[in-house]
Amino acid sequence: MSQLFSPFSLGNLSLQNRIVIAPMCQYSAVDGAATDWHLLHLGNLALSGAGLLIIEATAVEPEGRISPADLGLWSDATEAALGKVLQAVRQYSAMPIAIQLGHAGRKASTAAPWDGGGLVAIEHGGWQTVAPSAMAFMPDDPAPTMLDAAGLQRIQQAFVSAAQRAYRLGIDAIEIHAAHGYLLHQFLSPLSNSRSDNYGGSLENRLRFPLQVFQAMRDAVPASMPIGIRISATDWVEGGWDLAQSVIFGKALRERGCAFIHVSSGGLSPKQQIPLGPNYQVPLAAAIRAETGLPTIAVGLITEAEDAEAIVAEGHADMVGLARGILYDPRWPWHAAAKLGAQVSAPPQYWRCQPREHKTLFGDIHFRQR
Repeated sequence: MSQLFSPFSLGNLSLQNRIVIAPMCQYSAVDGAATDWHLLHLGNLALSGAGLLIIEATAVEPEGRISPADLGLWSDATEAALGKVLQAVRQYSAMPIAIQLGHAGRKASTAAPWDGGGLVAIEHGGWQTVAPSAMAFMPDDPAPTMLDAAGLQRIQQAFVSAAQRAYRLGIDAIEIHAAHGYLLHQFLSPLSNSRSDNYGGSLENRLRFPLQVFQAMRDAVPASMPIGIRISATDWVEGGWDLAQSVIFGKALRERGCAFIHVSSGGLSPKQQIPLGPNYQVPLAAAIRAETGLPTIAVGLITEAEDAEAIVAEGHADMVGLARGILYDPRWPWHAAAKLGAQVSAPPQYWRCQPREHKTLFGDIHFRQR
Protein backbone atom coordinates (compact mmCIF):
# COMPACT_ATOMS: atom_id res chain seq x y z
CA MET A 1 0.00 0.00 0.00
CA SER A 2 1.38 3.44 -0.94
CA GLN A 3 2.46 5.49 2.07
CA LEU A 4 2.31 8.69 0.03
CA PHE A 5 -1.39 8.07 -0.48
CA SER A 6 -2.13 7.07 3.09
CA PRO A 7 -4.18 9.47 5.25
CA PHE A 8 -2.60 11.86 7.71
CA SER A 9 -3.93 14.16 10.43
CA LEU A 10 -2.80 17.59 11.52
CA GLY A 11 -4.64 17.76 14.81
CA ASN A 12 -8.34 17.69 13.94
CA LEU A 13 -7.65 18.22 10.23
CA SER A 14 -7.71 14.99 8.22
CA LEU A 15 -5.83 14.77 4.91
CA GLN A 16 -6.60 12.07 2.35
CA ASN A 17 -2.93 11.76 1.39
CA ARG A 18 0.52 13.23 2.11
CA ILE A 19 0.78 15.48 -0.97
CA VAL A 20 0.79 19.18 -0.14
CA ILE A 21 0.52 21.97 -2.71
CA ALA A 22 3.04 24.49 -1.41
CA PRO A 23 2.26 28.22 -1.48
CA MET A 24 3.32 29.93 -4.71
CA CYS A 25 3.21 33.70 -5.24
CA GLN A 26 1.04 34.73 -8.19
CA TYR A 27 1.60 38.52 -8.17
CA SER A 28 -1.97 38.94 -9.42
CA ALA A 29 -3.85 40.74 -6.64
CA VAL A 30 -5.18 44.31 -6.81
CA ASP A 31 -4.53 46.31 -3.63
CA GLY A 32 -4.17 43.00 -1.82
CA ALA A 33 -7.51 41.66 -3.07
CA ALA A 34 -7.82 38.30 -4.80
CA THR A 35 -8.93 38.40 -8.42
CA ASP A 36 -10.41 36.04 -11.00
CA TRP A 37 -6.89 34.75 -11.59
CA HIS A 38 -6.90 33.32 -8.07
CA LEU A 39 -10.24 31.65 -8.79
CA LEU A 40 -8.79 29.97 -11.89
CA HIS A 41 -5.46 29.13 -10.25
CA LEU A 42 -6.78 27.76 -6.96
CA GLY A 43 -9.76 26.09 -8.62
CA ASN A 44 -7.43 24.20 -10.93
CA LEU A 45 -5.17 23.04 -8.10
CA ALA A 46 -8.12 22.12 -5.90
CA LEU A 47 -9.08 19.47 -8.48
CA SER A 48 -5.61 17.89 -8.48
CA GLY A 49 -6.21 15.19 -5.86
CA ALA A 50 -3.60 16.51 -3.40
CA GLY A 51 -4.20 16.20 0.32
CA LEU A 52 -3.80 19.90 1.17
CA LEU A 53 -3.67 23.17 -0.76
CA ILE A 54 -1.82 26.12 0.81
CA ILE A 55 -2.70 29.55 -0.55
CA GLU A 56 0.26 31.70 -1.56
CA ALA A 57 2.17 34.04 0.77
CA THR A 58 -0.49 36.49 1.95
CA ALA A 59 0.62 39.77 3.50
CA VAL A 60 -0.72 40.75 6.90
CA GLU A 61 -0.33 44.47 6.16
CA PRO A 62 0.20 46.46 2.95
CA GLU A 63 3.87 47.17 3.78
CA GLY A 64 4.41 43.44 4.20
CA ARG A 65 3.80 42.62 0.54
CA ILE A 66 6.69 41.31 -1.52
CA SER A 67 5.29 43.24 -4.49
CA PRO A 68 2.46 45.72 -5.05
CA ALA A 69 0.52 42.84 -6.65
CA ASP A 70 0.73 40.47 -3.67
CA LEU A 71 -2.29 38.90 -2.03
CA GLY A 72 -3.25 40.36 1.34
CA LEU A 73 -5.57 39.70 4.25
CA TRP A 74 -5.58 42.92 6.27
CA SER A 75 -8.99 44.50 5.67
CA ASP A 76 -12.66 43.74 5.15
CA ALA A 77 -12.15 44.27 1.41
CA THR A 78 -9.31 41.75 1.11
CA GLU A 79 -11.21 39.28 3.30
CA ALA A 80 -14.33 39.58 1.14
CA ALA A 81 -12.39 39.13 -2.10
CA LEU A 82 -10.68 35.96 -0.88
CA GLY A 83 -13.95 34.71 0.54
CA LYS A 84 -15.59 35.00 -2.87
CA VAL A 85 -12.83 32.87 -4.42
CA LEU A 86 -13.00 30.27 -1.68
CA GLN A 87 -16.77 29.99 -1.93
CA ALA A 88 -16.51 29.13 -5.63
CA VAL A 89 -13.65 26.67 -5.16
CA ARG A 90 -15.38 24.85 -2.32
CA GLN A 91 -18.48 24.38 -4.40
CA TYR A 92 -16.59 21.78 -6.43
CA SER A 93 -13.73 20.62 -4.18
CA ALA A 94 -13.58 19.25 -0.65
CA MET A 95 -9.78 19.55 -0.52
CA PRO A 96 -8.63 21.15 2.76
CA ILE A 97 -7.25 24.66 2.22
CA ALA A 98 -4.60 26.40 4.31
CA ILE A 99 -3.11 29.87 3.95
CA GLN A 100 0.42 31.14 4.39
CA LEU A 101 0.52 34.43 6.30
CA GLY A 102 3.66 36.52 6.18
CA HIS A 103 5.47 39.83 6.06
CA ALA A 104 8.30 40.49 3.61
CA GLY A 105 10.24 42.94 5.80
CA ARG A 106 13.31 44.24 3.98
CA LYS A 107 12.48 42.14 0.89
CA ALA A 108 9.22 44.03 0.31
CA SER A 109 8.37 46.64 -2.34
CA THR A 110 9.77 44.72 -5.32
CA ALA A 111 8.43 44.22 -8.83
CA ALA A 112 6.88 40.97 -10.05
CA PRO A 113 9.48 38.53 -11.46
CA TRP A 114 8.33 39.07 -15.03
CA ASP A 115 8.86 42.82 -14.50
CA GLY A 116 12.45 42.32 -13.39
CA GLY A 117 11.90 41.71 -9.67
CA GLY A 118 13.88 44.80 -8.68
CA LEU A 119 13.12 47.26 -5.93
CA VAL A 120 10.11 49.51 -6.63
CA ALA A 121 10.91 53.08 -5.61
CA ILE A 122 8.45 55.03 -3.49
CA GLU A 123 7.81 57.49 -6.33
CA HIS A 124 6.81 54.55 -8.55
CA GLY A 125 4.33 52.95 -6.16
CA GLY A 126 6.72 51.31 -3.70
CA TRP A 127 7.13 52.01 0.01
CA GLN A 128 9.69 52.27 2.79
CA THR A 129 10.57 48.78 4.01
CA VAL A 130 11.02 47.70 7.64
CA ALA A 131 13.25 45.08 9.24
CA PRO A 132 14.82 43.98 12.53
CA SER A 133 17.90 46.07 11.65
CA ALA A 134 18.69 48.80 9.16
CA MET A 135 20.51 46.42 6.82
CA ALA A 136 19.44 46.12 3.18
CA PHE A 137 19.07 42.78 1.38
CA MET A 138 21.12 43.88 -1.64
CA PRO A 139 24.13 46.19 -1.27
CA ASP A 140 22.63 48.88 -3.50
CA ASP A 141 19.16 48.83 -1.89
CA PRO A 142 18.15 51.64 0.47
CA ALA A 143 18.27 50.57 4.09
CA PRO A 144 15.02 49.45 5.72
CA THR A 145 13.71 51.19 8.82
CA MET A 146 14.57 49.36 12.03
CA LEU A 147 11.38 48.33 13.79
CA ASP A 148 10.80 49.96 17.16
CA ALA A 149 8.56 48.64 19.94
CA ALA A 150 5.46 50.20 18.39
CA GLY A 151 6.30 48.68 15.00
CA LEU A 152 6.79 45.23 16.50
CA GLN A 153 3.44 45.44 18.27
CA ARG A 154 1.71 46.65 15.10
CA ILE A 155 3.06 43.75 13.04
CA GLN A 156 2.27 41.17 15.71
CA GLN A 157 -1.31 42.44 15.83
CA ALA A 158 -1.46 42.33 12.02
CA PHE A 159 -0.57 38.62 12.10
CA VAL A 160 -3.24 38.06 14.75
CA SER A 161 -5.91 39.95 12.80
CA ALA A 162 -5.08 38.05 9.59
CA ALA A 163 -5.33 34.74 11.47
CA GLN A 164 -8.76 35.73 12.77
CA ARG A 165 -9.87 36.69 9.27
CA ALA A 166 -8.61 33.33 7.95
CA TYR A 167 -10.63 31.54 10.63
CA ARG A 168 -13.75 33.52 9.74
CA LEU A 169 -13.30 32.51 6.10
CA GLY A 170 -13.36 28.85 7.12
CA ILE A 171 -9.76 28.24 6.08
CA ASP A 172 -8.64 24.91 7.52
CA ALA A 173 -5.09 25.72 8.68
CA ILE A 174 -2.51 28.50 8.83
CA GLU A 175 1.15 28.40 7.85
CA ILE A 176 3.29 31.23 9.22
CA HIS A 177 5.98 32.33 6.76
CA ALA A 178 9.33 32.43 8.57
CA ALA A 179 11.45 31.37 5.59
CA HIS A 180 13.12 32.67 2.43
CA GLY A 181 14.58 35.82 3.98
CA TYR A 182 11.28 37.46 4.86
CA LEU A 183 10.63 39.35 8.10
CA LEU A 184 10.44 36.55 10.68
CA HIS A 185 13.45 34.83 9.11
CA GLN A 186 15.26 38.19 9.29
CA PHE A 187 14.78 38.13 13.07
CA LEU A 188 16.10 34.57 13.31
CA SER A 189 19.32 35.00 11.36
CA PRO A 190 22.37 36.79 12.79
CA LEU A 191 23.15 37.91 9.24
CA SER A 192 20.13 40.22 9.19
CA ASN A 193 19.56 40.86 12.89
CA SER A 194 22.15 43.07 14.61
CA ARG A 195 19.85 44.43 17.31
CA SER A 196 21.20 45.08 20.80
CA ASP A 197 17.85 44.81 22.62
CA ASN A 198 15.86 41.75 23.71
CA TYR A 199 15.19 40.83 20.05
CA GLY A 200 18.79 40.50 18.90
CA GLY A 201 22.14 39.02 19.76
CA SER A 202 21.72 35.64 21.44
CA LEU A 203 19.73 32.82 19.88
CA GLU A 204 17.15 33.17 22.65
CA ASN A 205 16.66 36.82 21.75
CA ARG A 206 16.53 36.20 17.99
CA LEU A 207 13.80 33.61 18.54
CA ARG A 208 11.76 35.95 20.71
CA PHE A 209 9.71 37.89 18.15
CA PRO A 210 8.86 34.92 15.88
CA LEU A 211 7.79 32.94 18.96
CA GLN A 212 5.72 35.88 20.22
CA VAL A 213 3.97 36.10 16.88
CA PHE A 214 3.28 32.37 16.85
CA GLN A 215 1.92 32.39 20.41
CA ALA A 216 -0.28 35.42 19.78
CA MET A 217 -1.77 33.77 16.68
CA ARG A 218 -2.21 30.47 18.48
CA ASP A 219 -4.11 32.24 21.25
CA ALA A 220 -6.27 34.18 18.78
CA VAL A 221 -7.99 31.27 17.02
CA PRO A 222 -9.55 28.04 18.32
CA ALA A 223 -7.22 25.14 19.09
CA SER A 224 -9.05 23.12 16.43
CA MET A 225 -7.38 25.25 13.72
CA PRO A 226 -3.85 23.92 13.11
CA ILE A 227 -1.07 26.52 12.91
CA GLY A 228 2.25 25.46 11.43
CA ILE A 229 5.27 27.30 10.12
CA ARG A 230 7.57 27.39 7.13
CA ILE A 231 11.24 27.90 7.87
CA SER A 232 14.50 28.04 6.02
CA ALA A 233 16.49 25.41 7.89
CA THR A 234 19.76 27.03 6.82
CA ASP A 235 20.90 30.25 5.18
CA TRP A 236 23.60 28.32 3.28
CA VAL A 237 26.01 31.04 4.47
CA GLU A 238 28.76 30.53 7.03
CA GLY A 239 27.89 32.20 10.31
CA GLY A 240 24.19 32.42 9.47
CA TRP A 241 21.06 30.59 10.52
CA ASP A 242 21.59 26.83 10.40
CA LEU A 243 20.09 23.41 11.08
CA ALA A 244 21.13 23.28 14.74
CA GLN A 245 19.36 26.58 15.45
CA SER A 246 16.35 25.39 13.44
CA VAL A 247 16.04 22.35 15.71
CA ILE A 248 16.04 24.55 18.81
CA PHE A 249 13.42 26.79 17.20
CA GLY A 250 11.33 23.73 16.30
CA LYS A 251 11.40 22.44 19.88
CA ALA A 252 10.25 25.82 21.17
CA LEU A 253 7.43 25.84 18.62
CA ARG A 254 6.37 22.33 19.60
CA GLU A 255 6.01 23.48 23.22
CA ARG A 256 3.65 26.20 21.99
CA GLY A 257 1.38 23.90 20.00
CA CYS A 258 2.86 24.09 16.50
CA ALA A 259 1.13 21.61 14.19
CA PHE A 260 3.85 21.15 11.54
CA ILE A 261 7.08 22.52 10.08
CA HIS A 262 7.41 23.09 6.35
CA VAL A 263 11.16 22.80 5.77
CA SER A 264 12.79 24.90 3.07
CA SER A 265 16.10 26.77 3.02
CA GLY A 266 17.92 29.89 1.83
CA GLY A 267 16.59 33.22 0.64
CA LEU A 268 18.12 35.45 3.29
CA SER A 269 21.42 36.43 1.70
CA PRO A 270 22.68 36.90 -1.87
CA LYS A 271 25.89 35.18 -0.65
CA GLN A 272 24.11 31.83 -0.26
CA GLN A 273 25.69 28.75 -1.84
CA ILE A 274 22.89 26.21 -2.36
CA PRO A 275 23.79 22.66 -3.46
CA LEU A 276 20.85 22.25 -5.82
CA GLY A 277 19.81 18.75 -6.84
CA PRO A 278 16.85 16.38 -6.64
CA ASN A 279 15.44 16.20 -3.10
CA TYR A 280 18.27 18.42 -1.83
CA GLN A 281 16.32 19.75 1.17
CA VAL A 282 14.91 16.39 2.31
CA PRO A 283 17.77 15.71 4.79
CA LEU A 284 16.94 18.99 6.52
CA ALA A 285 13.31 17.92 6.99
CA ALA A 286 14.42 14.49 8.18
CA ALA A 287 16.73 15.94 10.83
CA ILE A 288 14.10 18.37 12.12
CA ARG A 289 11.48 15.62 12.23
CA ALA A 290 13.81 13.32 14.17
CA GLU A 291 14.94 15.98 16.64
CA THR A 292 11.65 17.80 17.30
CA GLY A 293 9.02 15.11 16.84
CA LEU A 294 6.92 17.55 14.82
CA PRO A 295 5.26 16.56 11.52
CA THR A 296 7.30 17.90 8.64
CA ILE A 297 6.68 18.80 5.01
CA ALA A 298 9.68 18.19 2.74
CA VAL A 299 10.15 20.29 -0.40
CA GLY A 300 12.87 20.99 -2.96
CA LEU A 301 13.03 19.56 -6.49
CA ILE A 302 10.86 16.57 -5.62
CA THR A 303 9.53 15.61 -9.04
CA GLU A 304 9.23 11.82 -9.19
CA ALA A 305 6.43 9.79 -7.62
CA GLU A 306 8.87 7.11 -6.52
CA ASP A 307 11.02 9.66 -4.70
CA ALA A 308 8.01 11.17 -2.94
CA GLU A 309 6.90 7.69 -1.89
CA ALA A 310 10.33 6.89 -0.48
CA ILE A 311 10.50 10.15 1.46
CA VAL A 312 7.33 9.27 3.34
CA ALA A 313 7.83 5.49 3.53
CA GLU A 314 11.37 5.82 4.91
CA GLY A 315 10.36 8.37 7.52
CA HIS A 316 12.25 11.37 6.17
CA ALA A 317 9.10 13.51 6.29
CA ASP A 318 5.39 13.11 6.92
CA MET A 319 4.29 15.03 3.85
CA VAL A 320 5.77 16.09 0.52
CA GLY A 321 5.30 19.61 -0.83
CA LEU A 322 5.05 20.40 -4.54
CA ALA A 323 5.34 23.88 -6.04
CA ARG A 324 6.75 24.46 -9.53
CA GLY A 325 6.26 20.77 -10.32
CA ILE A 326 2.51 20.94 -9.83
CA LEU A 327 2.24 24.15 -11.83
CA TYR A 328 3.88 22.26 -14.68
CA ASP A 329 1.72 19.17 -14.13
CA PRO A 330 -1.49 20.07 -12.25
CA ARG A 331 -2.50 16.39 -12.28
CA TRP A 332 0.73 15.22 -10.66
CA PRO A 333 -1.15 13.43 -7.85
CA TRP A 334 -3.22 11.50 -10.41
CA HIS A 335 -0.13 10.39 -12.29
CA ALA A 336 1.69 9.51 -9.06
CA ALA A 337 -1.25 7.43 -7.87
CA ALA A 338 -1.32 5.57 -11.18
CA LYS A 339 2.41 4.77 -10.86
CA LEU A 340 2.11 3.66 -7.24
CA GLY A 341 -1.08 1.63 -7.62
CA ALA A 342 -3.05 4.00 -5.37
CA GLN A 343 -6.34 5.86 -5.59
CA VAL A 344 -7.00 9.58 -5.71
CA SER A 345 -10.06 11.81 -5.49
CA ALA A 346 -11.33 13.33 -8.71
CA PRO A 347 -14.50 15.23 -9.58
CA PRO A 348 -17.16 13.10 -11.29
CA GLN A 349 -17.00 15.37 -14.34
CA TYR A 350 -13.53 13.88 -14.99
CA TRP A 351 -14.20 10.21 -14.23
CA ARG A 352 -14.47 9.31 -17.91
CA CYS A 353 -10.80 10.21 -18.48
CA GLN A 354 -9.58 7.30 -16.36
CA PRO A 355 -7.23 5.15 -18.51
CA ARG A 356 -8.22 1.51 -18.95
CA GLU A 357 -4.95 0.31 -17.43
CA HIS A 358 -5.72 2.36 -14.30
CA LYS A 359 -9.43 1.67 -14.07
CA THR A 360 -9.45 1.86 -10.23
CA LEU A 361 -7.48 5.12 -10.03
CA PHE A 362 -10.55 7.07 -8.92
CA GLY A 363 -11.90 4.22 -6.81
CA ASP A 364 -14.71 1.76 -7.46
CA ILE A 365 -16.88 4.09 -9.52
CA HIS A 366 -19.93 3.21 -11.59
CA PHE A 367 -21.70 5.41 -14.09
CA ARG A 368 -23.63 5.05 -17.30
CA GLN A 369 -22.52 6.75 -20.47
CA ARG A 370 -25.09 7.10 -23.24
